[in-house]
Amino acid sequence: MNEAGRDRSGGGLLVVGDVVTDVVARHHGPLWPATDTAADIRTVPGGAGANAACWAAHSGCPDVRLLARVGQDAAGWHDLRLRRSGVRPLLVTDADTPTSTVIALVDAATAERTFLTDSGAVTRMNPADWSPGLLDGVAHLHLSGYLLFADQSRQLTELARQSARRAKVTVSLDPASAGFLTDLGIERFLTLTDGTDVLLPNAAEACLLTGLPEPADAAAKLSRQFPLVVVTLGSAGALVAAAGKTVATVPAPRAQALDSTGAGDAFTGGFLAARLRGATPTEAAEAGCRAGALAVTLVGGRPPVG
Repeated sequence: MNEAGRDRSGGGLLVVGDVVTDVVARHHGPLWPATDTAADIRTVPGGAGANAACWAAHSGCPDVRLLARVGQDAAGWHDLRLRRSGVRPLLVTDADTPTSTVIALVDAATAERTFLTDSGAVTRMNPADWSPGLLDGVAHLHLSGYLLFADQSRQLTELARQSARRAKVTVSLDPASAGFLTDLGIERFLTLTDGTDVLLPNAAEACLLTGLPEPADAAAKLSRQFPLVVVTLGSAGALVAAAGKTVATVPAPRAQALDSTGAGDAFTGGFLAARLRGATPTEAAEAGCRAGALAVTLVGGRPPVG
């Protein structure tokens, strides 16, 4: 059967992105140089793509799949945890490079975090990892922006987007990192992502991509290139923009923040699950805000597993 004729019943979601081993260190005071700082330290599964997939499943999407590359060091551990979260893992094991690792330094007083990132196997994703058959039964493709920051994985994202376009599967993308966006270059990013249906930046990323200081203005400008833009604002909620205008401002539920790691990924998962159920963009943004508010009350970037 050709790509356009595939059966897409069931509204499946395919996420192509990153699986990461997160080492989360919640420190209860300033970081002291050249000596010890007390902290609560946990090793948990993470990764923007994997987190979003898990939150989509937690938010009610019945068919969530994740294509990612991991090292042999932790492949089984990550596979099991994805399955426990309701995600079907499509993991490519890399024999030469370990799984990506992130050290998240979380200020316990503010829940804000700083990441130290070793991209590991993530950036070794390549076109050989892709097959158009991965879109069988899929209604939507979500791409983690982290894949744009290395040559091989960037080629994979373009191949996946081309396959999705031919198959009439909608595509969303999370820009992932203001720091990495700066290194890649704004114009290059906008060229690489042209034709994406939904862009899901945070406020800092939206402002960086447009050069505008106000997230609402940035969202409106981005929506002249991308049909739907949803900008997350942390505890302030989210903005929805389309056709050059900000069409909705969605508040976030109040939450006692413990760790902001993965809150944006939770928003993405909740938003996409709602859209696949037929929610409007504003309703989906509300669902995303609810997921994000729950996420900040947990340590790490994944939803609770029952």
